[in-house]
Amino acid sequence: MKVVGLSSLNVLELAVSVLLLTFACLLYLLEVSDPGPLPIPSMSQDLNNLREMFKALNKSCFILGASGETGKVLLREIVQSRIFTKVTLIGRRKLTFEDAARENVSQEVVDFEKLDEYASAFQGHDVGFCCLGTTKAKAGEGQVEAAIEELNFDRYSIFRPGVLMCDRQESRPMEWMARKLLVPVASLFPTAITTPVLVLVKAMLNNVILPSENKMELFHNKHIHELSKLGETET
Repeated sequence: MKVVGLSSLNVLELAVSVLLLTFACLLYLLEVSDPGPLPIPSMSQDLNNLREMFKALNKSCFILGASGETGKVLLREIVQSRIFTKVTLIGRRKLTFEDAARENVSQEVVDFEKLDEYASAFQGHDVGFCCLGTTKAKAGEGQVEAAIEELNFDRYSIFRPGVLMCDRQESRPMEWMARKLLVPVASLFPTAITTPVLVLVKAMLNNVILPSENKMELFHNKHIHELSKLGETET
């Protein structure tokens, strides 16, 4: 009698292949899934024209979390685009910048555990950006979004990206390794589970420029990717 069996190595290879195939199928389904329309009205005007009109309004903004990866890119894009005439950074400490252009921004130091005592730091601004949610464990601001909402802004937009793809300067070996492993995933399935930081920032800024009557807007990962591309093909 001849008995044919699988070696432990072959079984392991088969199991890994099945897992990889299952993961690939899941990513594909996430990539092709329809998130529904953007939670903003259809554009009736050229985005570039809207941007110039927005600049002419001399708006001001504040940024929470400018020391994080998302906040850094957001500040850079705001400074370069000059869509705001006044920019205030709100955080637990003052930041120092080598770029002279960033030295012109105002800074307010607050205690996030007593945020209600620093309401004046948020007043006098037309737009606010909260970038604290990207590193909740470090920021320690648990209920910041809820506290910001209680300040009763006319429009409140929530962005829920996938895994943020960036070259973080901090020493986080496991996070660094995870991002490296996700690079091919991001290449094959760009909107499935990953979001480049610059894509997120572009979506946030485009959302500010676009007019909307919605009190609250929620943007998931696919919405973020779509929103970031608005205006790219315009001439």
